[in-house]
Parts: sequence; structure tokens; C-alpha cells
Amino acid sequence: MNRTPLYATAATGIAVPRQRTAADRSVRDLRDRTGRGPGALAFGPHDLVVMAGLPGSGKSTLMRRAVAGRRIDSQDTRDRFAARLPRALPYALYRPLVRLAHYAGLRRALRTGEGVVVHDCGTQPWVRAWLAREARRRGGTLHLLLLDVSPETAREGQRERGRGVSAYAFRRHRRTTARLLAAVERGELPAGCGAAVLLDRPAADALRRITFRR
Repeated sequence: MNRTPLYATAATGIAVPRQRTAADRSVRDLRDRTGRGPGALAFGPHDLVVMAGLPGSGKSTLMRRAVAGRRIDSQDTRDRFAARLPRALPYALYRPLVRLAHYAGLRRALRTGEGVVVHDCGTQPWVRAWLAREARRRGGTLHLLLLDVSPETAREGQRERGRGVSAYAFRRHRRTTARLLAAVERGELPAGCGAAVLLDRPAADALRRITFRR
């Protein structure tokens, strides 16, 4: 796969064009750039972006640092609940409430008609289908932003934030993410996605701004 970006707006920025048809689908592979990744990614004003990757790959960190507009992060919702509940209360007991609040917040964000970056399990087909329908309705495109990091790097990220996932859950995430990555590398985008961007850790670290053009 050609790993040279095709749409450069400046030395440090990449514009991600809207993709209208299946024939226009494309992948922007920004990995292996020795830390010289894009300083910014710019999407269309009505586009939606799903950020996916292994737990601990740095999705929440990247969103908090780089997203200039609306962002919906399931981890933010979990943190808000955790701050109000006793520490001894297992997350599994209030997880359904977190998920409900997360999707309610996502629905409110989508109703604004503005571009939104969503941190969720982007491998869930029903989530992508929902976002793809909304993107089409508003005349935009659904983009997949996939962080490709090793399992060891992801585990280290979990240790750094002090929130790991079980060995069983991590194996499941590894299988699902590996299948998604392999498909995208072949140019086979998930149903409903118009385009995808692949980032490794150096490229993600170099990315400072994710915007939606007006």
C-alpha cells in the first residue's frame, strides 16, 4: 500500500476529502513516518469520525489533545460516573448506565448537524450503521480513524492510566481490531465508512489538531 499522503494542505496538515461513492473509497496510511506525521487532519463540515483501536492505544489522549470541535468519548462518560460513585463499586454494576448516557450524549451531538469525533468500539456494526446513516442524511461522510499499535504498547498504555481490561476482553479486542486493520489495509472499508486513516503511535503523537472545515 502506498503510505504517502495524497492530500496535503500544508507541510503539517492533511485534508481528508469526502467520499461519495464506493468507487471513491480510500485509505490514507500515515504510519511509518518516523514521527513526521501530519500536524492536523481536516474533515468536511458535516462529516463524522469514529476513532478505533485497542484499549490503551491512546484514543482518549489523542481526542483530548487534538479534537478542536465536538467529541464524544465513552471514557469521559465513565469518568463522570466514577467520580460520583463509591470507589469500591465495581464498574460492571454501573456499566449499562454509562453506555446509556454515552449514547444519549452522542445522539444530542449528532442532532446539532456539526462534525463529531466519536470514541467508541468502532468495530460494532450497529454503531457504524447509525453514524453512517446520520452522515449520509446530513450530506457528509463517515471516516474511520484507526490507531495501529502493538498489544504490548496498548497494555503499557493501560498500566499508565491505571485502568486495564481483563485478559479475556483484551484477547477479544485484539482479534476484532486485527480483523478490522487487515481489512482496511486491503482497501476493504467497513460497511458505511467512506474513508479511513491509519495512524501508528509516532503519527498519533505528531497529530495536534483534528478539525472540521466550514
